[in-house]
Amino acid sequence: MKKIIVVFLSFLIVACQPLKNKTVENKSGSTPLVKKVNVFLGTSGDHGQMSPSASSPFNMMSIGPQTNPHIHSGYEHLAKDFLGFTHTRIEGVGCLGSGGNLLVKPIFAGNSTTPLIKKQESAAPGFYGVTFENGIVAQLWVKPNFGIHQYTFPSKNGGLFIDLSHAFVNRFVGEEHRIAGNTISGWIDTKTTCDKGVYRIYYALEFSNFGSVKKSADHQYIISALKDATKMEVRIGFSSVSIVYAKAKIESISADEMGTQTTAAWNHLLNRIKVVGEKDREDLFYSLLYRGLQAPFLISETDGTYKAIDGSTQTATHPIYNGWAIWDNYREQLPMLSLGYPERFGPIVQSIANLYPYGKNNWATLHEPSPTVRTEHAVVVLLDAYKKGYPVNFTAIKDSLIAEANRLDYSAPDKALESSYDNWALSEILKITKDSLLSKKYLHKALEYKSYWKKDFADLSQKDIDKMPARGLYQGTIWQYRWFVPFDLSGLKTLTGGESLFLNQLDQFFAEDNYNHANQPDLQVPGMYNATSQPWKSQKLFRNIMLDTVVQSYFNDNSKGIDSYIGRIYKNEPQAYIRTMDDDAGTMSSWFVMRSIGLSPANIGSPIYYLTAPIFKTVSLNWEKGSPFHIVVQNYHKDHFYIHSATLNGEPLDRNWLTQEEITKGGTLIIKTSAEPNKEWGIQNQWISKIEY
Repeated sequence: MKKIIVVFLSFLIVACQPLKNKTVENKSGSTPLVKKVNVFLGTSGDHGQMSPSASSPFNMMSIGPQTNPHIHSGYEHLAKDFLGFTHTRIEGVGCLGSGGNLLVKPIFAGNSTTPLIKKQESAAPGFYGVTFENGIVAQLWVKPNFGIHQYTFPSKNGGLFIDLSHAFVNRFVGEEHRIAGNTISGWIDTKTTCDKGVYRIYYALEFSNFGSVKKSADHQYIISALKDATKMEVRIGFSSVSIVYAKAKIESISADEMGTQTTAAWNHLLNRIKVVGEKDREDLFYSLLYRGLQAPFLISETDGTYKAIDGSTQTATHPIYNGWAIWDNYREQLPMLSLGYPERFGPIVQSIANLYPYGKNNWATLHEPSPTVRTEHAVVVLLDAYKKGYPVNFTAIKDSLIAEANRLDYSAPDKALESSYDNWALSEILKITKDSLLSKKYLHKALEYKSYWKKDFADLSQKDIDKMPARGLYQGTIWQYRWFVPFDLSGLKTLTGGESLFLNQLDQFFAEDNYNHANQPDLQVPGMYNATSQPWKSQKLFRNIMLDTVVQSYFNDNSKGIDSYIGRIYKNEPQAYIRTMDDDAGTMSSWFVMRSIGLSPANIGSPIYYLTAPIFKTVSLNWEKGSPFHIVVQNYHKDHFYIHSATLNGEPLDRNWLTQEEITKGGTLIIKTSAEPNKEWGIQNQWISKIEY
């Protein structure tokens, strides 16, 4: 392992060299935060399903290596055999990923089978480069919907192989293109994640040192370089709307200028959350924060034109996003964006609401404007946004929200709890629209969770409670799903028999290693002690999961106790996560980001954050508008994870939670930590979710 880490760190050193002297320094002259990002984190095996592709924030164009074999994002860190470079992917999702469009491969003498064996690679946010054993050098840069490839050949017989039909796991549907001079332009249709729906991307490929073009097979071409050329460049523009817009994306700027612009864009967003502490923790933090800022994708043009999910062309007064993984990231990544990036989150919320008039599905439609995954629990996100002060026009989409709720699935125990959550959110939204009768109707439907819970989750003596799957559950066990009542923990406590039995069962859950951080169904459970008389147990669990050795007995493909994992979950290396743990478009990285700065969403749909001990000395949330919010740790020690006391703006804070409003209006939270729990702190004036009649 040490040898692998040494080699890996050497890659990071090289990674910054292509951007040398082009990086924007911050005002203090210290190292830009972008240099702390390790883009190789989670890029090997089923340990995150991420890639080191050149990317810019919220950009559907992501230019990266396609290896053989590959993981879901198209790249495997340990692989040496490259197929070429592709332009789309959703980072960290299942079903063998989504994307892999437009394969470009550097070749010799018109031979599309030219082997590309990795010799050395380097990468940083916005850049990827690799040298192959045959002497070919490839460098890639990207900015919003515009990318540059540069290929250097050791001799004068270089060229490019272009496969317009390439996509992950044979998901290509169809394409049309036109060749004019040194440009290929057209559109591509591709099945998206889990083969649910189809997305269309418009593109334009512009070649320099272009000699000739020859068709080699359906959808495939060989581009030969000019006779004396040893370099070729490809400039590519993307659009979700039309070829005209795609061509307009292609600029005449240099690759160095593009690198400078994208580095500045990343630094701008990474500086929004400034942490100071141990170097290894800072590096891990920013590498994970980077992953939380890649999706969803901005798909509207600067004039507001975009393609809706019914295929129609529309115009909006705000930016439109797509590329959803809401069932996963409604829990963590979207709350993180709601707190730290309001200028992005506002349009994202409007874009989610905008799905409803055009035929929103739980998965993708047949006319997606970008790769996407799934949108369950969008109603919860909309409620959460409204409660946090973001405007949502519920009246305009009320009928669609109700129609979606009427289609909710109660056919399995987990689905019954998940659907109850959505019905609770709808009842709250209907209350906002002053429709008290319908609000009560869906509140009663939400309360039906109690009968389902008593039927399937109350009895812990059943032999199948720790089996995955059991009773039709999706990627979880009875033990893990039984806690999924985030909207009514007060009612859940009553169902379990009261506070004492609730705590006993929580203790048993963790003592017997039933918790599974490799997937999301029980992701909220470590924080549930905050709603009890023993909140310090959540503080310890959060620190263990972030930085310490844990036991993980479950994976998505087997049951408890088979090949258990013992070790750290979050590691700053290619095999970053535990096996089968996908990042899911920023979900699992955002979980770490939030707890590491001391905040944990209490219930999505309520503007409340539970407090825990940050893993840093100081944290600053710096918004584009308004006063910053500072978190200062007193009595700091890297191994202190209990809260002894706290003050907010100079006043004692006995409660273990803050509201979104308290944080975003700015100020200073001082948390005093200790090696032992203060069992008197955080047990007064508690916030415990409860259904209000």
